[in-house]
Amino acid sequence: MAIQRSDIRGHATELYLCGGLRALSMRNLAARLGVTAPALYRHYGSKDEVLRDMVREAYRQSATYIHRALSAATPLDRFRRAGEENLDFALTHPRWYEMMYLSPERFGWSDYPPEVAAHAQATHQFWMDRVRECVDAGYLRAESDIRDVGMTMWAHSHGLITIYMRGLLELSEARFRDVYRASARRMLLGLGTRKLLREVGAGERDGEDGSGDVDHLQNTEYSEAYG
Repeated sequence: MAIQRSDIRGHATELYLCGGLRALSMRNLAARLGVTAPALYRHYGSKDEVLRDMVREAYRQSATYIHRALSAATPLDRFRRAGEENLDFALTHPRWYEMMYLSPERFGWSDYPPEVAAHAQATHQFWMDRVRECVDAGYLRAESDIRDVGMTMWAHSHGLITIYMRGLLELSEARFRDVYRASARRMLLGLGTRKLLREVGAGERDGEDGSGDVDHLQNTEYSEAYG
């Protein structure tokens, strides 16, 4: 039976996420694939090499989604599209998404290997670029270090997705997407400028700072999401 590296990665991920490092042995992996251990060693020299490739593949898969946002026309469109693509990736490939955010100790590493760290840094830089161009274009306030703004937005997105993936929200996927979008919009409006409010159609009905518009949009969208 001919096997591909993609087959090995897929089964290795299932073994690891279900049973941890102890479950992921070359012997167990070979048995799951229905091949001999020597057949695996033609593709990977060790279990650690399999682990590294699993995490790299998770980041590669993520990149194929979020980089689609670069085709959008404006900084704001690219930012919002990136959030949508990240959500699609997480819900379509929950195993890969989970692999991206495990600590190095979970893989038996003292730190991320250089090639894994490079993928993680590239992903981080992609999101910082989306935030920075929205600040430069006048959509987001630049009141603090741009890294703080990016971290706040990442924590919001990742937190919601993780809570949902762990079964702590009794929502269908379609309903969760609505909730996620409404919550992300509230976050964006809270960090946004008056220019952003105008472009999303809020207007400035209730005061010079537009705070009444933010409250109105937040309350409306919360009701729409939760019915």
